[in-house]
Amino acid sequence: MDKYKKLATNTLIFAIGTFSSKVLSFLLMPFVTRMMARGEYGAADLVQQTANVLIPIVFLQINSAVLRFALDKAADKKEVFTVGVRTTIQGFIVFLLFAYPLSLIRINDFELGNYIILIYVFVLVSGTRQLCQQFVRGMGHVKTFAIDGIIATATTLLFTLLFLGPLHMGVTGYIAAIIASDACSIAFFFITQKLYKYITFGKIQNGLKLDMLKYSVPLMPTIILWWVINVSDRYMITYFIGSADNGLYTAASKIPNFIIMFSSIFIDAWQLSAVDEYDNEGRADFFTKVFRVYSGGIFAVASMLILFCQLFTKILVAPSFYDSWRYVPILVIATSMSCLVNFLASVYMAEKKSVMAMVTALSGALTNVLLNLLLIPRSGANGAAIATVISFFVVFASRGQNTRKYVKIRFKLPILFAELGILALQCIVLLMGEGGKLTYAIEILLVFAMLLLNIKPIKELVTLILEKFLKKKAK
Repeated sequence: MDKYKKLATNTLIFAIGTFSSKVLSFLLMPFVTRMMARGEYGAADLVQQTANVLIPIVFLQINSAVLRFALDKAADKKEVFTVGVRTTIQGFIVFLLFAYPLSLIRINDFELGNYIILIYVFVLVSGTRQLCQQFVRGMGHVKTFAIDGIIATATTLLFTLLFLGPLHMGVTGYIAAIIASDACSIAFFFITQKLYKYITFGKIQNGLKLDMLKYSVPLMPTIILWWVINVSDRYMITYFIGSADNGLYTAASKIPNFIIMFSSIFIDAWQLSAVDEYDNEGRADFFTKVFRVYSGGIFAVASMLILFCQLFTKILVAPSFYDSWRYVPILVIATSMSCLVNFLASVYMAEKKSVMAMVTALSGALTNVLLNLLLIPRSGANGAAIATVISFFVVFASRGQNTRKYVKIRFKLPILFAELGILALQCIVLLMGEGGKLTYAIEILLVFAMLLLNIKPIKELVTLILEKFLKKKAK
């Protein structure tokens, strides 16, 4: 299959599975924010984010190695999955030893010890689901991956409505709904893909586990560093301001997830194509064309999201959370930059250069922590958002320079800076304006300018895909 058509086909399949689950997070926001107070919502987010950062530490980010090594055509898939399962079990046993010190952690009015059992169950179940997901993706069973997304959407909806509605379980119910949904996904993968057949109790070939750990262990600090950039500001906001303000900031961070929704659909498919086409001639042109369309689409969605952020906030959250819209515009820019950074991560994945992924992430994490300490006490939650924007820009710049050793992607920097400039102007106009007709007239003009900047690359790729498809049909 032609590489562009394959990328488009896989993107469509992933879209079917991913779109419903991502949309659900927005549709549930009005219900969740009405059933939980600001402080509860902020606490639930901290529990979830704490578990999410523990998963790569506990399991040594082995799920990423399972995906990458399963993609190798010559790999023994049974041994790859077995290494993943054994590492998961061994990691959790060691993790049990740290229950008491973790339970002592307290941040302002948030006590981790109140949710320690919930966190442990979350880590085990969610980590296992990620392992199964990545193995199925690596095996090329993208349709199964997509079906799981649909099932996860239905089960998350069911459990969230049940636990927060009739049962009134609050923070515990919010997290338990995610755990129950992940458990259903694990059962689905084991039943439909017969994953138990890929688990062996015999000896693994010499060097495979070591090679997989050499790839995954450097990604462990990388994931932690991403957590520092993306999530540590919520802990700092809780420390400096309190859980209620973190609840507003958390609600605001959900709106830019529209961009993550579109990005993740594409990135899931792109990672497969990046590895498949990496050793072929013309890879620089392939990466360049795809990046131009991808970045253009990200910025176009971001521009429209800033324009409608007040409307979306009013629709998606309870009235007591409405003020969170003031954090959305800057967070939209931060999210857009994170999507560009994720694209460049595919180069490190194809090259198996996980150490460089860690080094470049470190530059952003250090920048983020320093700026959070400086800006949050002075500018509140928007200071954290600004720090996140700058941090992702630092990572993108360092990765853009470093990856040229492997693939010379032509970024067209004048256009890239123009797009960022338009988003920055939109933020300034919206946050400083009075919300009248003039404000929205300027916003609409800026959105139109963004669309004009990105018409050409999108048309080029669509035309290319159609030409390849029509030629194949003619044969």
